[in-house]
Amino acid sequence: MLIKTAVCRDHPFLLGSRFLCVLVFLLALPACSSKPEPILRVATSVWPGYETLYLARSLGLYDKAPIRLVEMISASQVSHAIRNNTVEAATLTLDETLSLLQNNDVDLRVILIMDISNGGDALLARSNIADLQGLRGKRIGVENNATGAIVLDAALQSASLKADDIEIIPTSVNDHLATWKNNKVDAIVTFEPIRSELLSSGAHELFNSSQVPGRILDVLVVRADALEQHEAALKALISGYFAGLNHLVQNPQDAAVRMAPRLALDAQQVMPLFKGLKLPSLADNRKWISDSEPALRKTAAGLAGLMQAHQLLQGNISTELLADPKFLPETSQ
Repeated sequence: MLIKTAVCRDHPFLLGSRFLCVLVFLLALPACSSKPEPILRVATSVWPGYETLYLARSLGLYDKAPIRLVEMISASQVSHAIRNNTVEAATLTLDETLSLLQNNDVDLRVILIMDISNGGDALLARSNIADLQGLRGKRIGVENNATGAIVLDAALQSASLKADDIEIIPTSVNDHLATWKNNKVDAIVTFEPIRSELLSSGAHELFNSSQVPGRILDVLVVRADALEQHEAALKALISGYFAGLNHLVQNPQDAAVRMAPRLALDAQQVMPLFKGLKLPSLADNRKWISDSEPALRKTAAGLAGLMQAHQLLQGNISTELLADPKFLPETSQ
């Protein structure tokens, strides 16, 4: 900004008004200074489908944007953070999103479909259980959420078994490995990267999410009250995400090296994790959340019904305003 002070400096009549000129200059300063954008905080837990955000960060795609990825050790911590307004955005499963919407003071929007489980969630068993029928009377560890319920219900139905035919052992994700290693369960519903670790230690797979396609989703959600204030950062976040996804496809070896440390794996172990996931493209995302009848709404309604049947949801959840497509890039990366 150019401040013209020559008249104050040179005109004899105004020499005594130097103080007034300085005051005018100082008053003008706030109008010239730009207010910094607030930081967009995005909470995540460790899951291959979320790693593209960190890949984008590793590539420097968020260096010029007010974006902070907040790493948490569990999905429950992520849910607490977005519910308590300590972050503005979060990566969640769709059922976790619906659970949060039960709280009248939490209003969320889904702005990105990050992945669709296509084998990444699975029911694993010990070697002495040959097939699903062999689960009768056995102890099955499962997390008390809709993702676990979807996999377990479908597996039991395919074997003509009921919940009463097995012993359900509620098992949080943080305890999956210990529960298995301490022989507290005969089978377990789990997901990557724990799935691969258990398979390498002798477990074998009886059922996975590829047999219930399109039912287990991971999404990026934002608090509705943060959408307007962080509009530019949200667009930068998603644009960077798709650029990172393109790098993952075009340069998988480099991407694996960058992602390995957070996943606590060797680089050669990273890419196999993505075999159990479908990573929706920009075009796919438009179908899920941009159409006049977005697929997300139908999927969420069906999931809500399942959750209510398992007493994971109390009452009805409105999904009418759940999808918000305005932050998607206009063109492919």
